[in-house]
Amino acid sequence: MRRWRKFGSAAWRVVAVWAVSTLTMLVLAGILPDFKLQSAGGDSATRIAVTAALGAGAFGLLSVLVWPLLVRALLLVPALVLGLLAFFLNGSLLLLALRLNPEGRGEVGAETAVVVAAVMSAVASATGGALAVRDDDAYRRRLYRLADRRRRRGGQAGAGAAHPGTVFIQLDGVGHDVLFAAVVRGLMPTLGRWLGEGATEATHRLTPWRTDWSSQTGASQLGILHGSNHDVPAFRWYEKDTGEVMVSNRPSSAVELQRRAVERTGDGGLLTLDGASRGNLFSGGAEQLALVLSVAARRGRENRSRAGYFAYFSDPANAVRTALSFVAEVCREIAESVRARVEHRRPRVGRGGLYPFIRAFATVVERDVVVAAVIGDMLAGRTAVYADLVAYDEVAHHSGPCGKDTDKVLRRLDRSLALLEQVAEHAPRAYRIVVLSDHGQSPGETFRARYGLTLGDLVRAGCGLPVPRRAQRTHSGAEARAAVRAALRRPVEEGADERRPARRAEPVVLASGNLGLVSFPDVPHRMTRQEIDRRHPALLATLANHPGVGFLLVRDAERGGVVLGARGAEVYLDEDPADLGPLADFGPEALEAVRRTDGFPHTADIMVNSWYDPGEGEVLAFEEQIGSHGGLGGAQSHPFLLSPLTLPDPAADGRPLVGAEQIHRVLRDWLGEDAGPEIPVAAPTAHAAEPFIPADESPSGATESTAFAAVDHARQDKTR
Repeated sequence: MRRWRKFGSAAWRVVAVWAVSTLTMLVLAGILPDFKLQSAGGDSATRIAVTAALGAGAFGLLSVLVWPLLVRALLLVPALVLGLLAFFLNGSLLLLALRLNPEGRGEVGAETAVVVAAVMSAVASATGGALAVRDDDAYRRRLYRLADRRRRRGGQAGAGAAHPGTVFIQLDGVGHDVLFAAVVRGLMPTLGRWLGEGATEATHRLTPWRTDWSSQTGASQLGILHGSNHDVPAFRWYEKDTGEVMVSNRPSSAVELQRRAVERTGDGGLLTLDGASRGNLFSGGAEQLALVLSVAARRGRENRSRAGYFAYFSDPANAVRTALSFVAEVCREIAESVRARVEHRRPRVGRGGLYPFIRAFATVVERDVVVAAVIGDMLAGRTAVYADLVAYDEVAHHSGPCGKDTDKVLRRLDRSLALLEQVAEHAPRAYRIVVLSDHGQSPGETFRARYGLTLGDLVRAGCGLPVPRRAQRTHSGAEARAAVRAALRRPVEEGADERRPARRAEPVVLASGNLGLVSFPDVPHRMTRQEIDRRHPALLATLANHPGVGFLLVRDAERGGVVLGARGAEVYLDEDPADLGPLADFGPEALEAVRRTDGFPHTADIMVNSWYDPGEGEVLAFEEQIGSHGGLGGAQSHPFLLSPLTLPDPAADGRPLVGAEQIHRVLRDWLGEDAGPEIPVAAPTAHAAEPFIPADESPSGATESTAFAAVDHARQDKTR
């Protein structure tokens, strides 16, 4: 009887989805003039209904049987292009379904077919997902069946299934205080439950940590995944020995940075043992990769991911829902930008051009694909997964770290975590979910908005060089922009401030949030304070005394690194000063952070940190961002680490966690891996700059996508 009840429940869901699809086709035929389900002479209502039922059934069968094959054939095209092709492929399946209709009726224009197919796929997926979620037994059976099939086929869980796996979810740019406030305000109920808010018992602990001086994803994630962020002084910097500008989110730079870290530490990274890296700048040594910027070359068939784009796009409804959500997010951003202008909000930066599309990619496409990939990794029983969700960071750069825009993003991120928690209950092994961030964000208007000139203009004035009458916007680089270009397989663009100067005697001025770097390319070594004064006597004084500058770091020929402030303030780093001078407002850890950067081989001739208001927590970004990070000052230096209570307390000794390299050691200890050189090294080759987004070779992609749709329905955060 139980077996018959299961069969009846499954049959009922199939019939219900078929009926809803038939009704949808009838409604669309009545609304759209180019879509007809009857002959030219007219038919009875019964015959029209039969035609619709047969057409809906044929379309459903083609979607199940043919669609996965089409997606597999097109996996080598960029991810965004695949998402757009989903519409046209879906429309082609509808045209084929109507031609196969034995009633011989039904015709639709090519353009209308795309619309009809998209609507029918979305409605069918929503109906099937709703029925599966309402039937808990069916929902569990579906996940267990998928997990069991993966175990039998790949054996990834194998002997390691007795030990729990670990999923690391990086909420890019979410500071400790922002997360805590969001939990208290009820914006993130899943994390609130984990932390014991309300009547629940805590299952996780929240631990703050402090970044290095370079508080940005390139330095932090490199340190977390590969154990070393040595010689990463900023998001972008000029290297005199090669004459090149390194940019953390440029594929060629990411490849080189990862190579250097592997060479320095002697091991492949945090994820070398059966790991997966999703949506990151660096691989962490994982073999399973998707949307990873530093992937050096196209990977062979044996290394293709089983949880990449195929698992997500094998269901046409996934592509349709994501595309519709993408369009809705673009419209939402345009409306919010217009509202900010009408209400004369301050501070404010430009949000036009391609930004609405970049925001939509970060908050919809990247999130959906990365979360789907992590689900596949968990159901495959992989040992360690590290994934980066960049949505908050991208929105906070343009809307500010706190506000309605970022509140919406935090709610959606919490739902993604709730979804992963549900999947963990059905994975072939127990999973510990660790949530962390790589840095925070500090609010404040831009340097250009307050003073009418850029840092580059100020440097040129101090050097006695001509200054443009009108300040030019400084190129702003964010993680989501790099993810978009990685998905399109295009190199990260170079702004005007990243090109070599027209004359080698002129300075190269680069910006990384509220951290600025000034280098003189015609001098092969790091210039000393005395050399700078001889060449440009007014430059250091001009910078140090400007009200928008907090402090400078330069190198003294006799006494080593020195921090300069307004009115002649000096702090020599090698002399353990009793008075921190201009560093005092930045906290007691600032001295050690600056001292560490001073020892890097590629530290700029002049390092410039912006003004900081400790009362309001505001900084002045040298880029066009009203939520910024990259230097010292405020919340940008204070990310978080949220870990299960079953793991050792990372701050049990009472000492604060400082630096991304220390976070790497904590995570490695949790994974129980040997940090020695015996771990296999998979260093990327430096010549290949184009990342490869791998394909899924699983033959059960359609089953996976159905499970994703059922679980995804519980998120309730899709905009249809």
